[in-house]
Amino acid sequence: MTPANPDPIEALRDACAPLRFHPLPELLAFEELHGRPAGAVQWYSAAALAAEGWVPILFDKLRTEHGPGHRLPAATNFLRVTLREPIFLVSASLYLTGRAPLLDPDTLYLPWDTRAARFGTPVSADTRFAVLPGDPAAGRPDTVTARDADEQVRLAAEALFATFEPLIDALHGHSRAGKRTLWGWVLDTLHFYMLNPARYLARDAGDAWESAERLADAVVAAGAVTRRRPRLFPFAPGHPQGTWAVRGTCCFDYKGDPEHGYCTTCPLKCDTERAESLAQWLRDPALAP
Repeated sequence: MTPANPDPIEALRDACAPLRFHPLPELLAFEELHGRPAGAVQWYSAAALAAEGWVPILFDKLRTEHGPGHRLPAATNFLRVTLREPIFLVSASLYLTGRAPLLDPDTLYLPWDTRAARFGTPVSADTRFAVLPGDPAAGRPDTVTARDADEQVRLAAEALFATFEPLIDALHGHSRAGKRTLWGWVLDTLHFYMLNPARYLARDAGDAWESAERLADAVVAAGAVTRRRPRLFPFAPGHPQGTWAVRGTCCFDYKGDPEHGYCTTCPLKCDTERAESLAQWLRDPALAP
């Protein structure tokens, strides 16, 4: 349902407020961002991070200071600390508000803390949204009106691909992690960030998954590559939170921490063990992600 609030950012924040987990980036005007004191933080646009050769330097620094030592989980961790919030922004906004953020490599900023040697929360500056005809937000300076829902999703997917591809290409070249692995992580996360709000709000998981599939299809059409897509995993039929999902691509965290073993959502984990772990979430919600 499209919010009555014509301000896409305010409406998104309101929609996310009931969620326990809502990793939004900071959504600021350029003036707010540039008015901040620099301190120990170096601000890189996604475009500059890729084009100016910073990905190998910061990847190595992050890996040396914080791990993991293995290159594969280090590569997916790099995606996690740079792209998690932008992915959530696109997925959650489209699912919860029906408005599609249009990421831009020149306006997505990734802050690097030189003292802590880690990335901070990304900032999306002057974010624009694709909206549908009849939306109260249509006609605002920060919106573009799409002809229909298909065009809206296509615009969001093409913007996401254009923003992420240079970073993923640079990360692939330096870490030697496959592009199908890296894009697979993005596509998996895109799905989970529609499914997770649906589960938490006791909405239909299948509907959320269909929305995620449409967005993922459009990202693949824009140029993303992957071997296998994630799948829904019903583990407690009839329970409003009894559906979760299995990743299509392993994040390889187990290679960095063998004692941890496979994640609950790992495609390498046996479904019987997965169902047992997920059932514990229903008995003790504190265990749930």
